[in-house]
This record gives sequence, C-alpha cells and structure tokens, in this order.
Amino acid sequence: MAEFTEQLIAWRRAFHQAPECAHTEVETTQRLRKILQDHEINILETPLETGLIAEIGQGDTFIAVRSDIDALPIIEQTGLAYASNNNGVMHACGHDMHMAAILGTAIRLKEREQQLSGCVRFIFQAAEEVSQGADAVVQTGVLDGAKAIIGFHNDPTLPVGTWCAKTGYMTSNVDRFKIDVTGVGAHAAMPQDGVDPHIILSHLMSGLQTIVSRNVAPYDEAVVTIGQVHSGDTWNVIPSRGMIEGTVRTLTPEVCDLIEMRMQQLCEGAAIQYQASVVLDYQRLTDGVNNDDTLQSMAWQVAEETGYEVQVQPRAQMIGEDFASYQQVAPVHFAMIGSNSEYPLHHPQYNPDEAMLDKAPDYFVNFVERLFEQEI
Repeated sequence: MAEFTEQLIAWRRAFHQAPECAHTEVETTQRLRKILQDHEINILETPLETGLIAEIGQGDTFIAVRSDIDALPIIEQTGLAYASNNNGVMHACGHDMHMAAILGTAIRLKEREQQLSGCVRFIFQAAEEVSQGADAVVQTGVLDGAKAIIGFHNDPTLPVGTWCAKTGYMTSNVDRFKIDVTGVGAHAAMPQDGVDPHIILSHLMSGLQTIVSRNVAPYDEAVVTIGQVHSGDTWNVIPSRGMIEGTVRTLTPEVCDLIEMRMQQLCEGAAIQYQASVVLDYQRLTDGVNNDDTLQSMAWQVAEETGYEVQVQPRAQMIGEDFASYQQVAPVHFAMIGSNSEYPLHHPQYNPDEAMLDKAPDYFVNFVERLFEQEI
C-alpha cells in the first residue's frame, strides 16, 4: 500500500508542477490519458476539448466517479521543490490531489474488473473553477442513465483521516454579477461638467452591502461580496466609466431571486438619482450540491469502514462547486476529505498533506462496490 501511495504522490507532484487554468488543460489531459492507457483503462470518445471520461467494467448499470483537473491564476508561494513551473498558475485548490486519488481508484477497480457487476465511468473534468466543466460533460450524454455520481473535495481545515458530509445542501448556489456605470467624464477641477462614476460606484457599494443585512431574513444564509472595482486612469481626470463585479451565494432560489431583484432596483435608483447609465448583468452559474439521502447513509457507512473519522457537516458551505450539475442526470453524493493545510483553498501558500492519498482511493473503491450491491 505504501508503494502505491508513493506512486499517487509522484503523479500528484507532476500535476502540481504543470498546472493549467480552465479550458487550457491540454497537457494535464494528455498526462491523464497516458496513465490510464498504461493501465489498460479504456477512454471514451467524447467531444470534450479538455478533460476525459474513462471506463472499466461491463454491463449496462454504471456509476460515475468525478475528479476536477483545472488550476487557478495564482502565483505560487509555497517554496516546494515541485512548485508550479507555469508562472502565475497554481493548483491552489487541490485538484492535483483529486486527480491522483481518482486515478488510484480507477487502477484499484481495474485490478478487480472481472468481479464488478457493472461499469464505472471516471470523469476527469475540466473548467470547474469557472463553473462550466460539469455542464459540458452532462451535455455529451455520456452520463445519461447513471445509477449514481460521486465525488469529493479536499478540505484543508480538517485533519487527514477525517471525512465529512451531510444530507441535503453541501455547497451553495453561486451567482456572478457585474454592474457597468457610464457617466460623463470631466476635468478633475470642474466636476460640475461631468457625472462622476466614482460617486455612483461608492453609492452602489454601500447599497450592495446592506441587501443581505436588511432584506434577507437572519435564518436564511446569503452572501454578497464585491470582488473588484475599476474606474479611472489618472489623478486629475473624472472618468466616464466604472464597474463593480462580485458574487452572490445563497441556499434557496427564493433568496437568490430576492437579491437579484434588490440589485436591479438599486441600479435603477442610482441611474435616476445620478442621471447616469447603470446596467446590471446577473449570471446564475451553478446550483448547490444536494446530497441524496440514501447515498449519504451509504457513504457514511463506507467512510467508517474505510477507517475515516466521520463527521456530519453542520451546514452548507458557501463555496461553489459545479459538481451540482450532475444532479440533472443522477443522484449524487459529495464529501469533504481532510487535507490539513495551514493555509486555505485558493491561497498562494496552500499546501495539502499528501497523506490524504493513502485512504481516498479505498473509500471510492468501497463506495463503488457498495453501490453495485445495493438499491438506491
């Protein structure tokens, strides 16, 4: 087992050194393809430009296991010997760990392929970080008829050897908004001749931050966060344009609808008040991951039998995960597995403990076999 884990760690480090952002995972896909082919694992033909679907087993019944494969536009600051060779791109979310774990699962299941009472399809999915990859996989039709689709994310806040999940929502709905403001540019010394977008932006920023506190009930979880603000190019000019961009996280469609409505009203009011153009672009990116009750009960037992310390996640996390798209075609289950990093996900010094790879493949192997044995 130690030798097998060492191989997974070596693959993980190779992926870590060559990270690629969403939709550009060409080398990553090639590396995955070679490893799978070296272990005589069949790769399905799909129209996917990056990422791939592999398959083992036989029969019409099939279960899918998913790993994401993309990295983030972050400059790595870990100082590791195997740090990113792609400047400005880093596996700061641990998808390199996910790939290694699911490769290990595929290899272990390949070894007992003749004993399986169905097929297993392994989704090595691109573009999770931009909430587009899962939808692309679903649209291929390759998952139609799946009995279940299972996956995980490493959790740096949990110790290695800890498994955590819950029935119902594990993650939140994720939306993205952008507000474009167009005023009238002017000389900085003559503000009366212009319509200053900075004043409008400051008004909007203040208003956006009160939507949750004064419109959403305290027992309904929601987040509105401004991620970027841009306007102006120099110190002595009032620019004509500006923009705000950010994200909304919710757990129910009703709260999401409320927040979008209030944002639209805020923009319309600012446009009238300041005699400017204020345009809201509101995009709904992905739903929250909603764990199936039966699968949660089964996963709990499997995690315990695999030797994990099992915890119930007390509430949904307000993070995004496009794994939710797989709910369109089959019951799903998604777990958090401890990776014990001092720094959080998406941090330039994020450094998960590779010991996580020791048990993760066993968990998925056991889960797949249990799924073939039981009705859901």
